[in-house]
Amino acid sequence: QVQLVESGGGLVQPGGSLRLSCVASGSIFSILDMGWYRQVPGKQRELVATISSGGYTNYADSVTGRFTISRDDAKNTVYLQMNSLKAEDTAVYYCNADIKLGKWRPSANYWGQGTQVTVSS
Repeated sequence: QVQLVESGGGLVQPGGSLRLSCVASGSIFSILDMGWYRQVPGKQRELVATISSGGYTNYADSVTGRFTISRDDAKNTVYLQMNSLKAEDTAVYYCNADIKLGKWRPSANYWGQGTQVTVSS
């Protein structure tokens, strides 16, 4: 019923920038919190940044000052602008969202399929 599709990943040199996008589609009534997480092989998935429906943002210490999360509710889209990228930012980045399918229904949590970001010279 609901799909989250990420785009914008790729290979970038250290110090470079990338912008990730995630579009939610399906029978959506409203989207609450949205966020980005990342995972490298052998490690747990970790929070990168979140943004509430009211625009409140939260960042992992490792990306504060370099990454910016934003959302466009008219497009059901969340973005992650990544600047000053480092090799340690290399990971699969996943989109996450809490979505309501009806006014009186509780929200459910959804994940995208992930997009690879590789920072290397």
